[in-house]
Amino acid sequence: MQKVLLIALLIYADFSFANQIDRIDTIPTRTLDSVLVNSLIYKQIGLQDIQDTYIHSGKKSITISLKQSNSDLSSKIGRQVFSKVPGVFVYDMDGAGNQINIATRGLDPHRGWEFNNRKDGIITNSDLYGYPASHYSMPLESIEQIELVKGTGAIQYGAQFGGMLNYVSKKADSTKPFAFESIQTIGSYDLLSTYQAISGTIKKLKYYAYAYFKSRNGYRDIEQTKANSQKIALSYQINSKMSLDIEWSRTTYTYRIPGPLNDEMFRLQPQQSSRNRNFYRPDIHLPFVKFQWALNSNTQLQFTSSAILGTRSSVLFDRPAQIKDSINALTGLYNHRQVDIDRFNSYTNELRLLHHFRLGKQMHSIASGIQYINNDLHRTQLGKGTNGADFNLSLVDPIWGRDLHFKTINHAFFSEQKWQLNQQLMVTSGIRIESGESNMFGTIQNYPSNQIPVRLQRQFALLASGFQYKIGKQITAYGGIAQSYRPMIFKDLIPGSIYESVDPNIKDANGYNAEIGFKGNWKTLKWDITAFMLKMNNRFGTLAITDAMNQFITYRTNIGHSVSKGLELFIQADWPINTSTIVSLFTSTTFMDARYQNAIVKVGNINQSIHNNKVESAPELTSRNGVSLKRGKLSLSVLYSYVSETYADALNTVVPPLNSGAVGIVPSYGILDISANLQISRAISLRMNGNNMTNHSYFTKRPLFYPGPGIWPSDGRNYSLTVGFNL
Repeated sequence: MQKVLLIALLIYADFSFANQIDRIDTIPTRTLDSVLVNSLIYKQIGLQDIQDTYIHSGKKSITISLKQSNSDLSSKIGRQVFSKVPGVFVYDMDGAGNQINIATRGLDPHRGWEFNNRKDGIITNSDLYGYPASHYSMPLESIEQIELVKGTGAIQYGAQFGGMLNYVSKKADSTKPFAFESIQTIGSYDLLSTYQAISGTIKKLKYYAYAYFKSRNGYRDIEQTKANSQKIALSYQINSKMSLDIEWSRTTYTYRIPGPLNDEMFRLQPQQSSRNRNFYRPDIHLPFVKFQWALNSNTQLQFTSSAILGTRSSVLFDRPAQIKDSINALTGLYNHRQVDIDRFNSYTNELRLLHHFRLGKQMHSIASGIQYINNDLHRTQLGKGTNGADFNLSLVDPIWGRDLHFKTINHAFFSEQKWQLNQQLMVTSGIRIESGESNMFGTIQNYPSNQIPVRLQRQFALLASGFQYKIGKQITAYGGIAQSYRPMIFKDLIPGSIYESVDPNIKDANGYNAEIGFKGNWKTLKWDITAFMLKMNNRFGTLAITDAMNQFITYRTNIGHSVSKGLELFIQADWPINTSTIVSLFTSTTFMDARYQNAIVKVGNINQSIHNNKVESAPELTSRNGVSLKRGKLSLSVLYSYVSETYADALNTVVPPLNSGAVGIVPSYGILDISANLQISRAISLRMNGNNMTNHSYFTKRPLFYPGPGIWPSDGRNYSLTVGFNL
């Protein structure tokens, strides 16, 4: 409590000092409804310099307007949604779009856990210090735009290397008391999804609610998804300066997992499955309250209180691809499956303050705040499940193999200043201070009792600075450097399955992001070109090795240091043919060299240097290139995505071991997508998508843990048709 009071006093001191400098009279403010302007050419690149209570000046930021996109939203096809974001690595875990798995700059794409994931500014990571994967998976039909701030913006929202990924929801209709939206999609593999939303404004109250359902049989045998999501949001304008938002939303899906393949299985038939009794289901609730107060024309305060509540459940026959899930000859039945259930109880309170003040001849800004996180992750694993074939979390033995709590309390103070030196040049400086403690306790069968409980303490400060220089009205140079931090999480400390092991000396990772860029508009061109370097010390990684019994296991450890450096290039040209027709061409391309430095790992009983080895899942070239034609109410788009080959492990294994499939080269691939959108009337729209039109057989990653070590084939050719109604 003393730490919280001290942090509050620091913010108050910053606020008081700024007010002493600036005594300008304040003018009452009034929040106006946003206005959407549809135009043939979309000029903005990135977020505004100051938006809400965030400072984005001097940072690499991107906005993705889903309203202006022809992407396949129902299936959340990452290469389409993020096509104009250079360097996004997309891990296609399943074709149904149950999760968005992306990373940038050589980081790990698993469930986007290297990002600070948010929806409308509210954290959706399940447990930032226990298991930071984002299991919350809202339908993209409910999202207006996506905002991404890369790693140099980390000071203001979290310590993550990846940056912030914020999904901005559709807003209530402000023009009438009742509005209705319906989006219906059908497609290949028996895809059926339906999104129904109502909204409106009644005096000072705005409301928005939706219900969503999707079912799909997969590209692979027995693969199946059933998903649903709901949301209720209320917004009350207390007066011209104050507003209160209250929201509850939920997402869940049940995924029947087809299992991993080895290389021979993939070569013979990529659509085959190796499992038919494996299931996975997250069920996540996200309630929050947000209070915003414009104290005066120069000062804005925002308080949010939110929670991630729910479960992540699975029932699996959890073995490598080459081990068949077959009838046991002795019992005449299948073997018992493994049941794992994580229970999330994550609470976050965040107070943010944005203040503008005059010093000298220029106006400056400061964004400060405090954050309090209290999480209890209850992990129950290695339960002995049934030998049936349905989704059943029942145990035949009431004792869990692991029954653990991972409790975390964390405090953070952050402050970033924007100093406007003159009309062209601006610099930023920032600091983030975190102090926290995690305690693990519980029981693990066949595990040394003196290694439980585990107490982890963290205290660290992160610094950041940047600049932005405007060259005329439409061209900007920017750059900066920011420190980042990646704490050990539950996964790093306790192995998740019987074929995983963890280095007892594993420790936290730290490092920094640095970048310098040049963006702008000129005549028919717009561009954003960035050179970057990401340094991660004590990087976490997983090795595929054999134990003393010559059995395959994975080994979680600090691989060593890594450096990712490269060039992110986005260029788009828009040619108006006449007042109703425009042709656009774009390239979103990244050249990257991500390598280990001074890294040594254990392989069996020997130490092996991996210095200068390439980082896994870090392609040298990622290039997405598109052409679109918009004429009146019709738009057509063609997208070609290319990703060069990558390695699956830090040892840079080229030839996969016999029958394993878990390591080896991930071959390069190129995918062609075609889409069309027709705005039939103001109320009715029609969208058609053709994905992977050449029916190319490919995979994007060889995971070493969930959903199972081996090859996970991506979808072949498929189609979808979407009809939208707005009334």
